[in-house]
Amino acid sequence: MYNKSEIELKVAEFLLQIKAIKLQPNHPFTWASGWKSPIYCDNRITLSHPAVRTYIRQKLVALIQEEYGNVDVIAGVATAGIPQGVLVAQELGLPFIYVRSKAKEHGTGSLIEGEIVEGQRVVVIEDLISTGKSSLQAVDALRDAGLSVAGLAAIFTYGFKQADENFATAKCRFSTLSDYTTLINYAAEHSYILKNDIDVLSQWREDPAVWGK
Repeated sequence: MYNKSEIELKVAEFLLQIKAIKLQPNHPFTWASGWKSPIYCDNRITLSHPAVRTYIRQKLVALIQEEYGNVDVIAGVATAGIPQGVLVAQELGLPFIYVRSKAKEHGTGSLIEGEIVEGQRVVVIEDLISTGKSSLQAVDALRDAGLSVAGLAAIFTYGFKQADENFATAKCRFSTLSDYTTLINYAAEHSYILKNDIDVLSQWREDPAVWGK
């Protein structure tokens, strides 16, 4: 049985423990977009920790089976979704493909790498959901290639309203192993942050584009 709340807490614990997620409400990070943020997430760090990597692989597989049922192929989103997707595909004994951020500028000019068959049912793997823009570009590419996208699975989501709206508009389901609310509550309970930092962290998620300006 897929125990959602238990998995959400365990993944939050792991991500904080190995510092794949760092929380600095008083010393914000600057994202590539220019946004100021009290949180920084790099789920590629999970790959360096075998026990964490194994847990995430197993739970992504369980999530896919619970939410999407039988699929024909697993697709990773370049670049951070590729290794997670390979691990999931291996566990399921399924073919693996990946979607580039932009088409190759030489050779075949491919946007999708790997062997695809029109009509295949695919689940897309990401490491992280922020606004969902890059993930949905991959979904569009797969649909354009004639594949049926069952949905997307990821390790973590910030829970932005913009992401929910973008996925709803694209008519694409998505599910994650853990989320921002679970993470900050766990962080406060286990002294990664102070309890009064929760308000600051919650305010950021409501309007991240203007927070800290």
